[in-house]
Amino acid sequence: MSHIVEFQQRRSKLLSVMGEGIAIIPTAPETIRNRDSHYPYRFDSYFYYLTGFKEPESVVVLVAGAMPKTILFCRDKDMEREIWDGFRYGAEAAKTEFSFDEAYSINELDAVVLKLLANQPKLFFSLGESTSWDVRVMGWMNTLRTQARSGVHVPDDVSDIRQLVDEMRLIKSPFEIDLMRRSANIAAAAHNRAMQFVGSNFTRPNIMEYEVEAEFLHEFYRNGAQAPAYTSIVAGGANACTLHYNANNAKLNDGDLLLIDAGCELDGYASDITRTFPVNGKFSAAQKDVYELVLASQAAAIAKVNTSNHWNAPHEAALEVLVQGFIDLKLCKGSKEAVLENGDYRQFYMHRTGHWLGLDVHDAGEYKDKASNWRMLMPNMTLTVEPGCYIRPAENVPEAFWNIGIRIEDDVLVTKDGCEVLTKNALKSVADIEALMAN
Repeated sequence: MSHIVEFQQRRSKLLSVMGEGIAIIPTAPETIRNRDSHYPYRFDSYFYYLTGFKEPESVVVLVAGAMPKTILFCRDKDMEREIWDGFRYGAEAAKTEFSFDEAYSINELDAVVLKLLANQPKLFFSLGESTSWDVRVMGWMNTLRTQARSGVHVPDDVSDIRQLVDEMRLIKSPFEIDLMRRSANIAAAAHNRAMQFVGSNFTRPNIMEYEVEAEFLHEFYRNGAQAPAYTSIVAGGANACTLHYNANNAKLNDGDLLLIDAGCELDGYASDITRTFPVNGKFSAAQKDVYELVLASQAAAIAKVNTSNHWNAPHEAALEVLVQGFIDLKLCKGSKEAVLENGDYRQFYMHRTGHWLGLDVHDAGEYKDKASNWRMLMPNMTLTVEPGCYIRPAENVPEAFWNIGIRIEDDVLVTKDGCEVLTKNALKSVADIEALMAN
């Protein structure tokens, strides 16, 4: 199998960081949607990061120390179940195909883990992530405690395995970056397609938000993405001023802006793009003023994405530009310093400017170091840059700006010399958007 060495190397690195002890990492369970119908299955990101294995009912166990070993527990090979549910590896094939030292049936988990857990100095586990797994692991520990008279002891130190893996996940490998570029390109094409679709249909009565969402799903799936990376936001007019709007069932009106926050997942890796454009293909004067302001704030933020800056520098740069723009547009009053100090800008911009991106849309990793300082950006970190402006009707707001909601979001890779905008193919200048929609 391709790229299995990548996952094997991750396990080896984690074993080295663990030093001594045992790590237990289960994958996500299948979830019932209703009656006997399941939600589409999606593996746990931590489990997948270390295994590349996509089947449910699986657990990876890593034993660190003088003789480290990696062990996979998975479903049995079962030809009858394969008729109904599709292919499954079984322990023997999975051990070979995914390069584990040992592999067992998931039905043997209790018996094998009890032996492995005995006399280990430390347990690495995601305590608090799942109540059922907390109970199961504590059950193993309590069973071993009953054997104390036989000289058996349980780990006296329990650490969260996620803290170790998060640091690994923050820095993307060439394999991961390639997947993220491909995911970004698929999503960028979907955003461009949406602009073209709306541009060619806006005169048709009752074009709906969900019709635009359907264009995204078509573009995602026809290019090999397995799913949207999150619930898409397709928000026309006033709906764009609701940050997590996802009903996607309203009519698009001539003169409104349409904000779309949508990305896809490709082999586990997410893209996350937001674009905002006029339903009729032409920005009004007020819409253009606000749009150009948000675009300028994003450019200022992206310019700060480099190894000379800390995580918060892009947010600070975007905020400086936005606040000055709010004052110039008479949305805020006073000096820039005063508005930043009193927080009046939060009426129009109430979120931060980005987040880590990777296997999860809001990916793993701390934003501050142990001294509570913003962590420095490093090569091969990936993040979003997404300033916005959301203007609800209010007495202190000129009516020309009412219900303008704009966000512009790109996925950015930190490089040795600066940064690479992975989603650059999604059009975002006023001229490019209007030209694409006109054609």
